[in-house]
Amino acid sequence: MAEEEIIEIEYSGNCAVVVFKAASLSSSKQISELSDTLRDFVEEQKPTKMIFDFEAVKFFSSQVLGILLDMRKRLKEFDGKIVISAIDPQLYRVFRITNLDKIFEFFPDRNTAIEATEKK
Repeated sequence: MAEEEIIEIEYSGNCAVVVFKAASLSSSKQISELSDTLRDFVEEQKPTKMIFDFEAVKFFSSQVLGILLDMRKRLKEFDGKIVISAIDPQLYRVFRITNLDKIFEFFPDRNTAIEATEKK
């Protein structure tokens, strides 16, 4: 049986859009694959704008926050920026509790995030 893709990365203009395909991001295997895939992508493509679309996600482990922070740090090296779209209100609470809502921008859906990010 083929493994389910965790993410899909597509481009919209000059924004790389990371679309999460799994409802739950919690297994150590998933987290490791996610981290490796994103690191390789950023290393090869050097995107200046990335949108992480959480629309399909209902649960994630705290390690996902670490990956987002790692990606933010890597993009900052070449003046890049990360924004988050379509996150479930319950999951947004995790960002608020950890004060990460102050360093990431949030948008209600992917299209709004793309519009706002492409303008900057």
